[in-house]
Amino acid sequence: QVQLVESGGGLVQAGGSLRLSCAASGRTFGSYDMGWFRQAVGKERAFVAAITSSGGTRYYSTYYSDSVKGRFTISRDNAKNTVYLQMNSLKPEDTAVYYCAAKSVPGSYDADRRYDYWGQGTQVTVSS
Repeated sequence: QVQLVESGGGLVQAGGSLRLSCAASGRTFGSYDMGWFRQAVGKERAFVAAITSSGGTRYYSTYYSDSVKGRFTISRDNAKNTVYLQMNSLKPEDTAVYYCAAKSVPGSYDADRRYDYWGQGTQVTVSS
């Protein structure tokens, strides 16, 4: 069982930055692929970014939706059981509740149904 707790959301002006954090419980955090999704009012939950487990190596793969590529960066610190989402050049259309998720089976990083555990979400609001 993995428990996820997001933090770092808030209100920011367009062009600004925020860093979201997701703290995970459990001793096997490093073995999980981690993802960020978001859901805007009246819209379905959408993939934002994902980072793979290292598989015992020092290397990770990252994946991004086209809408955030070049602006957002996902990273992880296994020693702290935490995954981050650095969001730069924020736009009003980035406004949403952002969710952290974890899964144990590789692949399909952008499919929310593949994720086993979810946080409660953190609100990000970007004003124009």
